[in-house]
Amino acid sequence: MAVTAPAVHRAEVEHLVRQAVYQRLGLPLPRAARAPNPLVVNVSARHCHLTQDAVEALFGKGYKLQVYKWLYQEGQFAAKETVTLIGPRSRVISNLRILGPCRSLNQVELAYTDGIALGFDLPLRLSGDIKGTPGAMLMGPAGFFEMKEGVIRALRHVHMHPDDAAFYGVKQGDWMKLRIGGPCALTLEKLLCRVDPSFKLEVHIDTDEGNACDLQADTPCELIK
Repeated sequence: MAVTAPAVHRAEVEHLVRQAVYQRLGLPLPRAARAPNPLVVNVSARHCHLTQDAVEALFGKGYKLQVYKWLYQEGQFAAKETVTLIGPRSRVISNLRILGPCRSLNQVELAYTDGIALGFDLPLRLSGDIKGTPGAMLMGPAGFFEMKEGVIRALRHVHMHPDDAAFYGVKQGDWMKLRIGGPCALTLEKLLCRVDPSFKLEVHIDTDEGNACDLQADTPCELIK
C-alpha cells in the first residue's frame, strides 16, 4: 500500500497567512511573523529508536519498519510497530512506539514518571549520549532483544535550521528558554539548541513537561535567548 506523504503543518500555513495579512495591510510585522519559520512545540511521548539488528531480533529476519505517521522533522516517522519494554521491577510498558528510520544505536526515551513506575533511575541525557545509562529488555512478536544501555530521559531541546539560529542569535549547543502561555503558564529553562540544515524549527518536551503546562495546539509559546 502506498504511503501518503506528510502534509503541510498547520503552523506553517498560519505563519504564511499571518505574514501576508500584515504585509497587505501595510503593518509592521511582529517578531513572531518576522521569524523565517513558525515555532512548533510538540510533546514527545515515550518511544524507542532501534538498529536494524534489533528490529530483526524483535520482528524477524529482514523485517522493515512500516510508516504509521510522518513526524514534523523531514524523513522521520512513527512506525506501525510497537514493542514491550520490561523494566527492572519486571513491570512493563506495552505498545512502546518505535520511531524510524533505524538508527546506529538503540535508545529508549521515557518521562520521569515512567522511570518511577518501571524502577529506572533515569539519567537526563542528550539523545545519542547513552554511555553508562541503564539497559532494558524489549519484547516483540518474534523474540527478545536485550539493550545493555540506552534508557534515558531526553533533554528538552529545540531543532533549528541555521536560518532560525541566526534569527534567534544562537548556535549549536547553546541554551534557550521556552515561555509557555495559557492558564498553566510557565517558563522552561535549559532548552538545548540543536542546529542542522535538515532541521525544521521544533521544540520537543516530554509528557511530564507537557502535562505541567497543559500544552494544547493553540497554547502560545515563545523562544527566549
